[in-house]
Amino acid sequence: MNSNYNLEHLAIIMDGNGRWAKAKGMPRQYGHSAGVETVRKITSECSRIGVKYLTLYTFSTENWNRPAEEVAALMDLVLKNLEDEIFEKNNVRFRIIGDFSRIPEIVMKRMQQTIDKTKNNTGLTMVLAFSYSSKWEITDAMKQIAQEVKDGTLAPEDINEDTISQHLATNFMPDPDLLIRTGGECRISNYLLWQIAYSELYFTNTYWPDFDEAELHKALDSFHSRQRRFGKTGEQVESHVENDN
Repeated sequence: MNSNYNLEHLAIIMDGNGRWAKAKGMPRQYGHSAGVETVRKITSECSRIGVKYLTLYTFSTENWNRPAEEVAALMDLVLKNLEDEIFEKNNVRFRIIGDFSRIPEIVMKRMQQTIDKTKNNTGLTMVLAFSYSSKWEITDAMKQIAQEVKDGTLAPEDINEDTISQHLATNFMPDPDLLIRTGGECRISNYLLWQIAYSELYFTNTYWPDFDEAELHKALDSFHSRQRRFGKTGEQVESHVENDN
């Protein structure tokens, strides 16, 4: 397996837990529990190969509209698994992004405890996008910027792309190099819309509980084979690489 992917930030939409469970004649919650084991595997492997940031789309703002028993089961999974040894074992730092005002107090408290406990870890930063959506995030950023303009601390003519990026929940990390979506769907589902402007995208039919290290490396090999042009021509990119060498 190649471990030199030159990939700093990997974002994943972990999709297919419910359909995986249904195919096995089990309740959706069974799929979510199986998906937790995949989180452990993928986090460990990303840590091993030197990925700096791993952002996992765990629970969207729209997911609050799911059946109450499924939402409760998901919250319970968070409570049971945030003390996982994966953080200590792999020197992983834990962060969250999302609308914290909607997260139950007991869950938010456990998340904060894990953030505090792992804040001095120096390896991979695992970020849960929890009660998150891009539309919420961008709207919140606009509110912050509007308030600064109103207060006179920011002039409208000084607002640029960097201003917006600095007011997003992800302002502490670089934009994703690669976005993976499991489960067979080919859409972004309101996830990191601003940040993935030039990210590479990879869609797989594999359900999240079956997405193991081998499947991860298939995605990373695909990423490694691509030429990232960022609006330039292929010739310009190749010329830049040659000059660097």
